[in-house]
Amino acid sequence: MSDLNFNVSTAPHVRTHESTTSIMRHVLIALCPALLAGVYFFGFRSLILAAICVVSCVVFEFLYQKLMKRPVTVGDLSAAVTGLLLALTLPVTAPWWMCVIGSSVAILLAKQLFGGIGDNFLNPALTARAVLLASWPARMSGAAFVSPNFLGSVDSVSSATPLAYGAKLADGTSMLDLFIGKIPGTIGEVCKIAILLGFVYLLVTHVISWHVPVIIVLSTGLFTWLFSGGGIDTPLVAMLQGGILFGAVFMATDYSTCPMTAPGQVIFALGIGLLTAVIRCFAGYPEGVTYAILFMNIVTPLLDKYIKPRIYGEVKEKKGGEKVA
Repeated sequence: MSDLNFNVSTAPHVRTHESTTSIMRHVLIALCPALLAGVYFFGFRSLILAAICVVSCVVFEFLYQKLMKRPVTVGDLSAAVTGLLLALTLPVTAPWWMCVIGSSVAILLAKQLFGGIGDNFLNPALTARAVLLASWPARMSGAAFVSPNFLGSVDSVSSATPLAYGAKLADGTSMLDLFIGKIPGTIGEVCKIAILLGFVYLLVTHVISWHVPVIIVLSTGLFTWLFSGGGIDTPLVAMLQGGILFGAVFMATDYSTCPMTAPGQVIFALGIGLLTAVIRCFAGYPEGVTYAILFMNIVTPLLDKYIKPRIYGEVKEKKGGEKVA
């Protein structure tokens, strides 16, 4: 046996013609409908915030890798994806400096300090959002949300997200409003049609599978119904409110922070749905998707450790000591 040591790259190890750049390009394309919907509902300031976040993430990654004398990988588009994801989780009223701070947290703290793409155990964009929520809660939710004004200025009436009213939508918001996006919220979460278009694109291009997003959304509706004791429309309302659909499609499916095995992914998705429903129903906080996904990101290494697929050709021992392949 040779004494040579092999440096094996970070799992998962999959033979495919796809590259990191092509996958990230697909994700950027899939995010375009949500961005365009955000511009339509909240005005061109949405586009400005997206540009600031993307440029900031690319610059921070470039500078860090240059200073650390590491290969510069901004060409793989992963930093651009992180920036756009971060922008779409912000309210349109967010100031520019919050975009820069969030980008620095996403790239430097959540991604590069852990070794770069593939080595981070937390979703960078969601980590940045959680830090911004903890640091400036008033600027990130509640009074920061504005009602859609359809390509107008940001100077519109402030309004709480429908989640603040509970599953019964006491403010008069209709189910159709929830679906098409005529509700207050963050730039990318309001229009469910746009998110579903991105979801279909990612499925067609085989970037993601349907299992994790569908299980997350359905389990959120089911657990919310069980915990709230609401009516027959409660599950559908819960699935259309807040950022659950956006998080399920674009955040929870992150390769680096999602379990590698199918059983692990099912547990991962059910955990996100359960935690989201618990936070919404019992924590006195209207939205829990961010924290639910981040918590399950932390659990992912344990799921990968204890839930392993059977190795092809593995020898199993039958009762009586007989060994079979």
